[in-house]
Amino acid sequence: MRLSPPRLAVVLGYALATIAFTWPLAAHISTHLTGDPGGDTGVYVWNQWVFHQELVAGHNPLTTARILSLTPPVDLSQHNYTPFLNLLALPLIPTFGVIASFNMVLLAICMLNALMTYGLARHVTPATRAEAWLAGLVFAWAPVMVARTTGHFSLVAAAALPAFLWCLVNAERSRSARDAALVGLCMAWAALSDAYFGIYCVVIAVLYLGTAVIRITRRDAATPRAWTWPLDVTIVCLGGLIVGLVLGRGGEFTVWGIPVHMRSLYNPVLILTLLVMARLVLWWRPRVERRLGPGRSGAAFAQGRPVWKPLLIAALACAGPLSPVLYGLGNRLLEGRFNSPAIFWRSSPRGVDVLSYFMPNPQHPIVRWLTEDALAVRPTHFVEYTASMSLVAIGAIGFAMWRANYRPAAGWMVLTIGFALLALGPFVYVAGVNTFVPGPWALLRYLPGLGLARMPTRFALIASLGVAVLFAGALAALSARWPHRRRLIVSVAALVLVCELWPAPRTLYSAEVSPIYARIASDPRPVRVLTLPFGVRDGTWETGNFRPRSLFNQTIHGKALIGGYLSRISPRRVKRMREQFPTLSALIELSEQKPLDPGVVQTLQERGDRLVRQSHLGYVVIDARFIPADRAKLVIDAFKLRELERDRHLTLFVPEATLAAR
Repeated sequence: MRLSPPRLAVVLGYALATIAFTWPLAAHISTHLTGDPGGDTGVYVWNQWVFHQELVAGHNPLTTARILSLTPPVDLSQHNYTPFLNLLALPLIPTFGVIASFNMVLLAICMLNALMTYGLARHVTPATRAEAWLAGLVFAWAPVMVARTTGHFSLVAAAALPAFLWCLVNAERSRSARDAALVGLCMAWAALSDAYFGIYCVVIAVLYLGTAVIRITRRDAATPRAWTWPLDVTIVCLGGLIVGLVLGRGGEFTVWGIPVHMRSLYNPVLILTLLVMARLVLWWRPRVERRLGPGRSGAAFAQGRPVWKPLLIAALACAGPLSPVLYGLGNRLLEGRFNSPAIFWRSSPRGVDVLSYFMPNPQHPIVRWLTEDALAVRPTHFVEYTASMSLVAIGAIGFAMWRANYRPAAGWMVLTIGFALLALGPFVYVAGVNTFVPGPWALLRYLPGLGLARMPTRFALIASLGVAVLFAGALAALSARWPHRRRLIVSVAALVLVCELWPAPRTLYSAEVSPIYARIASDPRPVRVLTLPFGVRDGTWETGNFRPRSLFNQTIHGKALIGGYLSRISPRRVKRMREQFPTLSALIELSEQKPLDPGVVQTLQERGDRLVRQSHLGYVVIDARFIPADRAKLVIDAFKLRELERDRHLTLFVPEATLAAR
């Protein structure tokens, strides 16, 4: 398709912005990464490598025997496998290598995020090309997105979300089969980018279409005082009780002769929150109405057109591309291997802090200098809990509503605010303090399917997308209010946006690996590699101490690993592995930070040779940083290992039995 000069300018503008905002990545595209390869970044690199390896070998790329290799092939349907990114990297890896291909895909998806947001803003707001271009910049390079480029790369591949909204708006207006099919395809695209995104698409559709067919207004009549005063008294009394608990005045008292004990604020604050919500409902007295008549989005619903046909078309269009993943998930369900983490009322993952929405860009060079670089100090917390929005965009939206009579569509306000509230998690935190006030996620996380989106912090991405669309509408409203100053408004907005969002120079991490893995790679035999410490890890639990860096190293040496890491691993698989191979169970206990049982040493001494033969063990890599020397020596003696090479904290060993067989 030939691009017109204006569209070409949009694409080139985003290409230049992508290079500038990731600089100096382009200059080190084959040697460095934007995240630590010893953490989640290494796992995402491994995703693309193993996908390519399995396809080249003629295997199903949704399973692999390259990790946990002494067990049956691992099903990757519940792993955060990023099939969309893997497909993009597939033709690049043979020519450019694993690291360069990974970085090229990252740059491409950053551009795609901006382009899809640009298209959405042009479609749903009266914004000009320049105004919509800035909206794409606001989403693609929002701090909440940039933080994910340091670790959670699947969440960076968010272009399917604005594309889904774009198609959803079209389908809601036209009810055509083509638009309904596009909605389903975009939902499949989203799910193949990150499993959470498929769930988000369902929530987006419910919120957006709900505002299209339902209108909530306030009743004129006031609530009778006899209904409200008992509630007011109860709220005041309960509020006083909570203040007393906070001040340490004790949580034991008697109500009508019944002793009551309160040891925490969770239950009383929950009750107070429900009472306050009930009081607000009585004050507002909402009236729920169905939107009638044509003239705006939602007209198709109001005119009573059948809903089931486009829903069926969308579902079928979504199921087609997802069928391999759905097949794997279906098998896991039937065999009882589906891994669904338990949801606990108080100890579920927390959400973002309320104040984090309004923090300055933490990746800005000046902010990093003032805060001593939070990414370097707390990398895991930074990538998961950063939720900063563009303060320039938020300010422009507020100013346009104040001075330019900007009135955003209800759907976009509900979408933005709704996801921002969901990202607060089960209990609201303010300045790092748990207020014990339950957020919407406290209840919604128990809904079937929705609870699989375990980390509420990631809802902030959709809120950021909503801010970008609202920002485009705000710029259009300001330009309409002062049409002779349109160019000035857009120019000033562009200048301050770039200054605010600028994250360069980016912190880069070397993709270099120890030369001992090149030595392993030079061995043509199909042997296995054991790393110490040893274990199995997934996104919610671990046994032993498996280091994700081992997956990244595997992209160099290519040999099968005995341990492994995935987003979701069935505990039953690990249990069977430990029962079938007692030596592996002993290695797991050896790798944990707890006193050794005498049986562990005995198992290693009696069964070490047997495991070497059964597993065709070719190499053992011991990382001295994570396993004490005395425990490492137990394995060296039991497996009869001979040292081959040292490189700083790593030592490469080979079993004598394997060495003799070469």
